[in-house]
Amino acid sequence: MSAEFTVGRCFGVGVGPGDPELITVKALKAVQGAPVVAFFAAANAVGNARQVVDGYLLPSQTEMRLQYPVTTETLSDGESYECIMSAFYHRSADLVAAHLDAGRDVAVLCEGDPFFYGSFMYIHNRLAERYPVEVIPGVPAMLAAAAVLGTPLVCLNEVISVLSGVLPADELEHRMRAADAVIVMKLGRNLAKVRSAVERAGLLERAHYVERATMTTQRVMALADADPATSPYFSMVVIPSATAGLR
Repeated sequence: MSAEFTVGRCFGVGVGPGDPELITVKALKAVQGAPVVAFFAAANAVGNARQVVDGYLLPSQTEMRLQYPVTTETLSDGESYECIMSAFYHRSADLVAAHLDAGRDVAVLCEGDPFFYGSFMYIHNRLAERYPVEVIPGVPAMLAAAAVLGTPLVCLNEVISVLSGVLPADELEHRMRAADAVIVMKLGRNLAKVRSAVERAGLLERAHYVERATMTTQRVMALADADPATSPYFSMVVIPSATAGLR
């Protein structure tokens, strides 16, 4: 009798914010234990998550690049970002599934944490009902940003709001006013709008700009000094509580 065939396992591996030493032991074991390592990347880019594990991959492993069809560029009339990306995630899930069907484990690399603004969540939603999928959490970039700033975010019963820079300016301002501390992710071309909302909310004086936290290209400055023309997508605004750590 032949041995029973077993499908491979899919691991969504959070590799942290950028510093290779901030990857967890469990994440490193999953990455090095998988015969196939998949990662997301924009065109003409290595991919942030792939860069984190550059010194950890083994020669015997197969790499699978999942290249975004679009990122932040302007689309032609009639094109839908949501439709394009949905089709991309379907194709990516099919590529991962082909290895799983062949009995090979796949580690899908995710910068930060897989379920915190991470692309892996779309792979997970397409595969979790058919294959064994395990999510390995990672250090989120927003917590790395607080660490490099050396600034407590919130304490006791204070409330922190994590916002997307894609939100309309009025919505950003409204939510900022309602929280004790604020993190705004997904800046890039949204930085000018976000800074305007911060200023209107009366928070510019204690707002920080953090770019690529813990990476070798990290930059930290007051939000008022940040240049909207050069802000990458992987940057954020950090507005700590006015009283955190002072009580």
